Amino acid sequence: MLTRFPSELIEGRLIKRYKRFLSDVELPSGETVTAHCANPGSMLGLAEPGSRVWLSKSNNPKRKLAFSWELIEVDLGRGPALVGINTSSPNGAVAAAIERGLIPELSGYASMRREVRYGTGSRIDVLLEDETRPPCYVEIKNVHLMREPGLAEFPDSVTARGAKHLGELSRVVAAGARAVMVYFVQRGDAEAFALANDIDPNYAAAFEAAMASGIEALAVASDVSLEGLGLPRPIRLRRQPR
Repeated sequence: MLTRFPSELIEGRLIKRYKRFLSDVELPSGETVTAHCANPGSMLGLAEPGSRVWLSKSNNPKRKLAFSWELIEVDLGRGPALVGINTSSPNGAVAAAIERGLIPELSGYASMRREVRYGTGSRIDVLLEDETRPPCYVEIKNVHLMREPGLAEFPDSVTARGAKHLGELSRVVAAGARAVMVYFVQRGDAEAFALANDIDPNYAAAFEAAMASGIEALAVASDVSLEGLGLPRPIRLRRQPR
C-alpha cells in the first residue's frame, strides 16, 4: 500500500454533484449527507447519479463538511473498477513513492520539498535537490478520465492553469534545472495514457512545446482499494493526442 485513506470509507449512492465542490450522497441508512468534492474538473463519466461511491469522514469539528468524496465505482465493459476522484491524493502519493524509491526516474536526490514557490505566482508540487546535480521540479497532475477501456486521459476540462505550469517549467529547464511532469492515474484499469486533445487543444499544444524544450513526462497508475492507493506502476505515455 502506498497511501491510506484518512478514515475507514463509508459506502453510499451518489445523488448529484453540484457547484463543483459539493455532492449529495445517500447512505445505507437512508440519510442524505453533503460531502466535499475535492475536484475542480468536469469529472466526465464519473458523476452519474445512482453510482456507488465511498466517503471518508473527518473528526475535525472545525470542518464545515465532515464527509469527503473519495471513490466511485464505474464499469466500461470490463467489470467494475474503483476510481479515485480526490485531486489532492496524487501529490501525497507521488511524494511517498519518491521517498520509497518507487519511481526510478526521480530517485537519487538528497532532499525533497513540497509546495515550493517559483516562477510567476506558481508553486511546484515537489522540488528535489542534491548538491551533485541540478534541482528537479516535479509537477503532478491527477488523472481519472477514461473514455475507452484501458486509456487514461488528461485533462477532463479546459485547464489554462495547466498550460501555464508547462510554460513555467519550460523556463526552469532553460535556466539549467530539470523538470518532470508526472501524470498520476487513480484507477487500476489504466494501461496507457494520452492527452485529451479534443477537450483542450491548447494544453496539448503547450505540452508538445514543453517536451521540445526539454521537459520530461511520466505516466504512472495506481490500483485503488477501499484502504487506499496501491504501489505505482509505469504505463505507456502515448504522444499522439486523441
